[in-house]
Amino acid sequence: MQHSVPYFATITHTEQVDLRTLKHFIVLSETLHFGRASAKANISTSALSRNIRQLEAELNVALFNRDNRTVALTPEGHTFARYARDAVQQWDQIRYDLTDPSEQLSGEISLYCSVTASHSILVDLLNRFRPAHPEVEIMLQTGDPEHAIERIVALEEELAIAARPENLPPDVVFKPIAESPLVFVAPTESADLPTSWADTPMILAASGIARSRVDAWFDSLGVTPQIYAQVAGNEAIVSMVSLGLGVGVVPKIVLDNSPHAQRVRVLEVEPALAPYDLGLFTLQRHLKNPLVNAFWELLDENLG
Repeated sequence: MQHSVPYFATITHTEQVDLRTLKHFIVLSETLHFGRASAKANISTSALSRNIRQLEAELNVALFNRDNRTVALTPEGHTFARYARDAVQQWDQIRYDLTDPSEQLSGEISLYCSVTASHSILVDLLNRFRPAHPEVEIMLQTGDPEHAIERIVALEEELAIAARPENLPPDVVFKPIAESPLVFVAPTESADLPTSWADTPMILAASGIARSRVDAWFDSLGVTPQIYAQVAGNEAIVSMVSLGLGVGVVPKIVLDNSPHAQRVRVLEVEPALAPYDLGLFTLQRHLKNPLVNAFWELLDENLG
């Protein structure tokens, strides 16, 4: 008989599941690949597989569905993943609480951002953070910024750089870094402005803040846009526009860091879209972690 979900909340790593096994599970849950996970965890694939089987036996549930080609979390695996991340973070927190504050900070903090943000924002922050805290390692994951906050809430990362939405989930805190206009871009050889927005092929984000603001902009004009493509990730929008496939909408920070920037141009539209407020996200409780707090306070120096 399988245990119900509340059983997870009663487990401690001193009872049956040790901290190392939890970390191995977390790595596999993130990579969904035994080879990559074993390399990241610095153990053999057979040892990782054995640890996961033992963990599933102790919990009496299947945490992963796996065959010869794929690995995927089961519903129980998703639930256990949140427990595992929380347990590891609590362990790290008590370890930091018991550490002499005069000692040099050391350990890992996880951070998520887009490729653009890693080039345009993160580099400057790391250039100042590393000399002050050389023994702290940043575990960076890049991807669609739309998923940044949900990854923070799911405890997949401790910090994230992204645009601030209208409303933040409970316990999520935000500190601004920069502002970026949200701009319409067209191929360089196109006309100044489309003669008819309704007949203009648009290349838009599939969802997220930019898409919401563009949809509201077209609604205010009483126009139903002709959508040529819906794209995940702003970088790809600039690329498609540069090929002459339509008009796109992207944060200017993405355009400024795109290799295709010279092949597109900004259209001056009225009314202008509200700009992106870019910044750093974390959970309020993560600020008790001295590593996270050290990175967070770095922005006070940046803003000052």
